[in-house]
Amino acid sequence: MKTSDFYYDLPKELIAQTPLEPRDSSRLLVLDREKQTLEHKHFYDIIDYLNEGDLLVANDSRVLPARIYGIKDETGAKVEFLLLKQIANNRWETLCKPGKKARVGTKFSFGNGILRATVVDVKDDGNRIVDFDCEENFFTTLDKIGQMPLPPYITAELKDKERYQTVYSHELGSAAAPTAGLHFTTELMDRIKAKGVKIAYVTLHVGLGTFRPVKVDDVTKHKMHSEHYEVPEETAKLINETKKNGGRVIAVGTTSCRTLESVAAMYGEIKPCEGFTDIFIYPGFEFKVLDGLITNFHLPESTLIMLVSAFAGYDFIMNAYKEAVKEKYRFFSFGDAMFIS
Repeated sequence: MKTSDFYYDLPKELIAQTPLEPRDSSRLLVLDREKQTLEHKHFYDIIDYLNEGDLLVANDSRVLPARIYGIKDETGAKVEFLLLKQIANNRWETLCKPGKKARVGTKFSFGNGILRATVVDVKDDGNRIVDFDCEENFFTTLDKIGQMPLPPYITAELKDKERYQTVYSHELGSAAAPTAGLHFTTELMDRIKAKGVKIAYVTLHVGLGTFRPVKVDDVTKHKMHSEHYEVPEETAKLINETKKNGGRVIAVGTTSCRTLESVAAMYGEIKPCEGFTDIFIYPGFEFKVLDGLITNFHLPESTLIMLVSAFAGYDFIMNAYKEAVKEKYRFFSFGDAMFIS
């Protein structure tokens, strides 16, 4: 299977630049795998496709406002830091632009000095290891001066930082939003629960590798980035109960899907655990947990369109994407959604 098999033609104007209000007013393309049918709905209609006894599993990771702009102490030159991974308390692996201004020992200040940084190491890939210093809690300071690390295809300014967070986001640590969850409002979730559908959470901290293109022709040769996940005891219990009682386990987003299928592949069952996953799901993969998937529309030739093709079937998904382009759905992070059952 070749990477080019997952290409589709997307007019630039269909890439959503801003989120819709309210959140659940996005469109929803409903795919029935058994009947091979497509329906055009709105996201608030999702409740009509959920049954009493079903379980939604969502990713409660919260996005760090990880992009910060500052100046170099010696020269006043402007720099941009993107926080990638916390190594110790205030020590982070970062992406620095321009990199040549960030040699070992160089000092920087951000937010008029409320955050200071010293480069302590340069990795082989060019990323910098940086020690930060601030008077307040680091994350409180970051919340004041940081900006959301929006994907490269979004060029419009985000006026409200919370619109790149799900309403149930809780565990701080992602470099990108688990975007399928952006469509839920608190009110919609209350209505879903009132119907007898349970909601459980996993945590998978989304890395910037999620935007990394597949650079090999042969899909099987692609190496996935590694991301940290956690499955709480309550979630494992609810999944196992749902399966036993004949209900469906529906993942909200590819991150929840990858978490559940990683755990099932590793242990042969869903149990409380945490660790790192670099699972790569593409056609031919055998799903052990998922009965349904809520997801956005993904980039051509990306690992995520490969994942949904594995779940729904390659031909069915590629036809659905053609239909979505024809019907002018909005694509990617702030775009519309699909529900695959």
